[in-house]
Amino acid sequence: MVINKQLVLTYLYLLVYILLSSGVILYNKWMLSPKYFNFPYPITLTMIHMGFSGLVAFFLVRVFKVVSPVKMTFEIYATCVIPISAFFASSLWFGNTAYLFISVAFIQMLKALMPVATFVMAVICGTDKLRWDIFLNMVLVSIGVVVSSYGEIHFNIVGTVYQVTGIFAEALRLVLTQVLLQKKGLTLNPITSLYYIAPCSFVFLFVPWYLLEKPGMEVSQIQFNFWIFFSNALSALALNFSIFLVIGRTSAVTIRVAGVLKDWILIALSTVIFPESTITTLNIVGYAIAICGVVMYNYLKVKDARASQLPLENLAERTAKEFKMEKKSSDLYVPDDIINNSSGLRTGRNSSSDIIVDEEAPLLASSRLSHLGQSQLSNHSA
Repeated sequence: MVINKQLVLTYLYLLVYILLSSGVILYNKWMLSPKYFNFPYPITLTMIHMGFSGLVAFFLVRVFKVVSPVKMTFEIYATCVIPISAFFASSLWFGNTAYLFISVAFIQMLKALMPVATFVMAVICGTDKLRWDIFLNMVLVSIGVVVSSYGEIHFNIVGTVYQVTGIFAEALRLVLTQVLLQKKGLTLNPITSLYYIAPCSFVFLFVPWYLLEKPGMEVSQIQFNFWIFFSNALSALALNFSIFLVIGRTSAVTIRVAGVLKDWILIALSTVIFPESTITTLNIVGYAIAICGVVMYNYLKVKDARASQLPLENLAERTAKEFKMEKKSSDLYVPDDIINNSSGLRTGRNSSSDIIVDEEAPLLASSRLSHLGQSQLSNHSA
């Protein structure tokens, strides 16, 4: 039996992605929860992540020169980077704050609303068209989330509002990324996107931190363990790069399936690690309904991508053209229509509602169509 090393390596990357994504979420919950590490300052934790990521990116770009910075003008920075950074910082702030009020399992169930939020924002901003088949899927997802919420024993309206607000902030960031950066023709890889976005997000978070968390930190005794904070920030950074490795080797379908699998694993793990996270039958039924809607949505989006590859040329001609395109791409062969996940920047022509997002690392490239026929898709959408 011949073992395909590339296939094994791909699945190894997927496993690392699932472990890191689940680990970062559980780690954040453990640190923020008053019952465990007791560091109830989500804005501070997010600022640590941004500061660490920005510092690493600075050394990679300016000192070690692993990648070259893009031609960033003041106009592009003011009109593109700053608005995107603001919504990125908001999504992380609200999302991390939700850990203080609701369980990890329930948070993952609420995150099923991400396609709904992105689709709604894309339609409002005019980057996607209202389609009844997708709309009905979004209704199904919403019904599932409502049923799951109704079955939540420890339901908390404050935590739910924080999480849902964070989801819609992230959705708006994705749409703005498409609208603003696509017009500028700006392409940022994961490192350069961290380089530009992380410091700006840090600055945006400083104002709410100064008003909301700084006064409490002055009067309370904070246990600061350098290695815990360092390992937490390092895990978040590693997650970004693991997603980048995964999307370079797999299709959009594989990443979507891995994301759904990760959510189920995370829900199960959270109930073991955090015993107070109780899951009811109604929780599971509601989440299953929502996942069915998400799966159907993913199927429709992939079907649309394949349908866009019109048979204008025979397969051999398309393959030859695609091969030429591949030769011009980078060694990591990341297509132009990919976003960045610790800064989440996207420059392609795909619909923003077609983006695959990991909420813990929303700035790396996280949308990837199959290589074959990708240029065709771009041509037809132009």
